[in-house]
Amino acid sequence: MTERTQMNLYEELKQRGLIYQTSNEAAVKDFLNAKGGKFYLGFDPTAESLHVGSLLPIVLIKRMENAGLRPIVLVGGATGLIGDPSGKSLERNLLDFKIVNKNVCAIKKQLSRFFNFGCCFGTGGKVSFVNNYDWIKNISLIELLRDIGKHFTVSEMVNKESVQKRMATGISFTEFTYMVLQSVDFLNLFQKYGCKMQAGGSDQWGNMTAGIELIRKKLGKEALVLSIPLVTKSDGTKFGKSESGAVWLDAKLTSPYHFYQFWVNVEDAKVVEYLKFFTFLSLDEIKILEESVAKSPEKREAQKALAREMTKFVHGEKAVERAEKISQLLFYGKVKELSADDLKEVFSGAGVKEVAKFENMPIADFLVAAKVVDSKRQAREDAENKAIEINGEKVPGMDFSVDKKDLLGGKYILVKRGKRDYHFVVLI
Repeated sequence: MTERTQMNLYEELKQRGLIYQTSNEAAVKDFLNAKGGKFYLGFDPTAESLHVGSLLPIVLIKRMENAGLRPIVLVGGATGLIGDPSGKSLERNLLDFKIVNKNVCAIKKQLSRFFNFGCCFGTGGKVSFVNNYDWIKNISLIELLRDIGKHFTVSEMVNKESVQKRMATGISFTEFTYMVLQSVDFLNLFQKYGCKMQAGGSDQWGNMTAGIELIRKKLGKEALVLSIPLVTKSDGTKFGKSESGAVWLDAKLTSPYHFYQFWVNVEDAKVVEYLKFFTFLSLDEIKILEESVAKSPEKREAQKALAREMTKFVHGEKAVERAEKISQLLFYGKVKELSADDLKEVFSGAGVKEVAKFENMPIADFLVAAKVVDSKRQAREDAENKAIEINGEKVPGMDFSVDKKDLLGGKYILVKRGKRDYHFVVLI
């Protein structure tokens, strides 16, 4: 994706709705519009893969890098052992060191698809990758309490939103100290690299501003914070999940086809916002797509553009072509034209349902076993109303049974319920 705009970075981010809060608006504006400034953004290694909820920070880093700023990408090998209470109603399960370290390595490899990591800041606009375990592991408890802890007051920490939301259900001392360690990150990067700004989601505001306060109290210098909005659906629920669970950036966990479909199925009320947030399409191009949503929503041109841009960004051009080809075949009921590789991609990932070996299974039993519907009553109603397709062919009624002859490639069945509700079933 190539940025096509002449406006300065601050205005670009503002018009896209990407500036939620700043610690000092004038100073942040100057920082963004100058070249060479160093900033950092962190990722938690809570899993071996990032998911689509991490894409907005990734795209933000890319925008800022393209504008001539110098990014530091941090993965929390130390803070991942503690657990960030932000946005969580309950205590996280503590992860084992080996698991966290494995996740750090996997996420670094994944992020290297988007950024050219250098070992240090140098020529060529390389992005620096850091793991906060490398410096936090060397801080003794006494040093943490004397040199860092004395700059934090309990009253200020308790008043942070991330802590306030947990007071009713309880927050451990372990998670309570998370903002202290994140502040140490900012202090270390400020001193070592001259990193002047931290960026992150709005749920990180308390942790990030604690960092600039630590820098001010210890060094007497000003650092900056920029927060971006949390992405939500129209009903206010968390963005980044489909009916089958989280949508991952790892193709083994969410295939490029299913990744593409996630974006194609974005609701009309949110698609323009997502185009502004996630893509590098110009605002003029997005305006044309916005008009399409208003005049011809059934064409889903905006959703298709969003799906193409995001799938290309994460998985590459060939993945887009293949996802579009598979989508066309499925849309027109030409399921039997899918190749063996196509079938493997379609029937992979967290959304696939597994059904035990069967022969001549009545359609109602099959639909319940495959979790297409919740009850046999609903299954019978759908079958009688001819709302079910098996591998692109309408189920004629309740007398239909699913048998081995219906399997694609010897083990797959595609169930379509209604116009767009697809279910991918694998025989085990």
